[in-house]
Amino acid sequence: HGRTRRMRVFEDGSLRVRFPNCGDGALEAVTVNTAGGIAGGDRFGFAASVGEGAALSVTTAAAEKVYRSLGTDACVDVRLDVASGGRLTWVPQETILFDRARLRRSFEADLAADASVLLAEAIVFGRGAMGEVVEQARVIDRWRVRRAGRLIFADTLRLDGEVARQLGASAGARGGTAVATVLIAPGTDEMASAVRALQDRFAGEVGISAWNAIALARFCAPDGAALRHDMMAVLAALRVPLPRLWLN
Repeated sequence: HGRTRRMRVFEDGSLRVRFPNCGDGALEAVTVNTAGGIAGGDRFGFAASVGEGAALSVTTAAAEKVYRSLGTDACVDVRLDVASGGRLTWVPQETILFDRARLRRSFEADLAADASVLLAEAIVFGRGAMGEVVEQARVIDRWRVRRAGRLIFADTLRLDGEVARQLGASAGARGGTAVATVLIAPGTDEMASAVRALQDRFAGEVGISAWNAIALARFCAPDGAALRHDMMAVLAALRVPLPRLWLN
């Protein structure tokens, strides 16, 4: 009857998912990690499948924290499938890394030929308001997106060792401690132009490109608050309805 509904829900371990809205439009899913964070050696898996013509928005109840590890990586694997005519918006709140955290994360998204996605992920190195500095850490963030079985986007971020020094370099983040990526498929030059029109309003640096029916925005900001300001401005310009939890 014109509404997206849950067909199958599975939870295990400390991961939970709730569906707070019951109105028209996209179904909203909110994931909750009842463990309160991620520690070295933890393994988490998320999977979402969007059926034909359905629309799903996924966010998190709060920023996810990755704590100091004694030497073992924490692993997070995300698997997304979107069927014909389906729409998926993946907009979790920030991932916050503590000093000496070790995170290995992967995204695998498989899209039908006419499916659409918006994938947004933000990483904040330490809580600036608490005076935290991430001197040492390891983060590997691997993205692979396929449409109709063909690879259309591949990207891997790797920071390892003296992260504070790497982020401080001019060829790195030039002292910024918060970064993010937003991918839109299909993406257009018009989307890129709408974001570039906001350049004077950004608290950090934002760049966007569009090619081969993909639009990709990169963010670098001095702290988490500035990064969220810029991400909300870009998502609004792209006419992406923000989850209510982002507005709290």
